[in-house]
Amino acid sequence: MSRSQNLRHNVINQVIDDIARGHIPSPLPTQNALAEMYNISRTTVRHLLSHLCECGVLVKSAGAWCIIRKPTQEDGFNCISAPLAEQNRIFEQAFFTMINQRQLRAGESFSELQLAREAGVSPVVVREYLLKFGRYNLIENEKRGQWIMKQFDQRYAEQLFELREMLETHALQHFLNLPADDPRWLSARTLLERHRMLRDSIGDSFRMFSQLDRDFHALLLSAADNIFFNQSLEIISVIFHFHYQWDERDLKQRNIIAIDEHMTILSALLCRSDLDATCALRNHLHTAKESMIRSIQQSLSAHY
Repeated sequence: MSRSQNLRHNVINQVIDDIARGHIPSPLPTQNALAEMYNISRTTVRHLLSHLCECGVLVKSAGAWCIIRKPTQEDGFNCISAPLAEQNRIFEQAFFTMINQRQLRAGESFSELQLAREAGVSPVVVREYLLKFGRYNLIENEKRGQWIMKQFDQRYAEQLFELREMLETHALQHFLNLPADDPRWLSARTLLERHRMLRDSIGDSFRMFSQLDRDFHALLLSAADNIFFNQSLEIISVIFHFHYQWDERDLKQRNIIAIDEHMTILSALLCRSDLDATCALRNHLHTAKESMIRSIQQSLSAHY
């Protein structure tokens, strides 16, 4: 099955699910409205209407499409796709990449199907992820299948930093008390070397710091062995590691400073120097907080 046909079948499956759940009224909205709701072409709309008519789910009466029976899964398609766990992983990475590459910007709208097509996953996976991610108050559900990236202010940033400092300083103490044979010590050495390599060749590679930053904070938080700490990395990744809503004019210099600060923390960790590691982490968090607040203010000024 071609990629386009598989995506079309996914759309039909989503419409069937929406009708079954009562999210679509009878008679159905106009073809233009359906195309807008699902972010699809009118050709695809006509195809799905024809399919549902052949299945006996719809009938055309007086120019309108009416639902004559509740659809079932048998009316849809068995789409060939990766396991759900793998699709979740693929979409999470794709979502962060879209933000990092400014494909999703604060204040802009997007649809579930649009993201599903771009990531090559099921719309159901996208919807479930966005509903979960919505608890961070960075996206908002405008209407069925349509979302908007929200803007945050300085107060939001300060509250997030308060949480981040508590989690990471706590995790740091756990890291310092890890047994000598814990594999995370080797990971820390490897991560320090990766920082050195990027620092020595920063040039036009400064954007590569996003993933390195994510790996650094993921390793640090992992020492707490707390699933809730690990989950907090998701929102931290979007705002800090993927530079959501940040002014980019001094991004390269910010990343150079952050690399140096990471290296100081990692070196102190590997030397088992509790005081130096704690001071270095607090200094890094303070620098990041001041950078974010300055960036938000610059971004707001640019809009006026």
